[in-house]
Amino acid sequence: MNRSRSPLRHVLWLLLVLGSQALANWQDALPGARIVGTGEFRVFGFDVYNARLWSAAQPFASDQPFALELIYQRRISRDDLVQASVDEIKRLSGAAVSAGQLAAWQAQMQQAFVDVQAGTRLTGVYLPGQGARFFVGQQLQYEVKDPAFARAFFDIWLDPRTRNPELRQQLLGTAQP
Repeated sequence: MNRSRSPLRHVLWLLLVLGSQALANWQDALPGARIVGTGEFRVFGFDVYNARLWSAAQPFASDQPFALELIYQRRISRDDLVQASVDEIKRLSGAAVSAGQLAAWQAQMQQAFVDVQAGTRLTGVYLPGQGARFFVGQQLQYEVKDPAFARAFFDIWLDPRTRNPELRQQLLGTAQP
């Protein structure tokens, strides 16, 4: 009798684990979030990703929780994503971020990011005063508990000095038609 219950216990345990993971999605941190703006990032005419900025604060407020969702259109390695992020943080932050701090953030991004291919959805959630959570699809990949990192990372897209001001305006919903 105990043997017949064993498979049932395993199935119930599996359902419990899968069910609890399904509840842990990025929208849980942003109840009532709506799309603020959308845009596309292209390099030399090639689609890299589609972006969507989500927030419950209307109008958008960068000091409130928000999510930046990137839906990739091509294959890019984790290492390339991390290096591009490090380069932009360094460019925007300058001397305000030490080499040691940047190296620590790089190590955290190595854990937060994955290799992507067309259709991969990565979402970063900004939590003011706490840090950032990174999701692959709906699954939590990694949490960085460092508010300075979170601000520096999302500034890649939202700082007025971003490399792509048109995408920034589209995300913020301020682009001219």
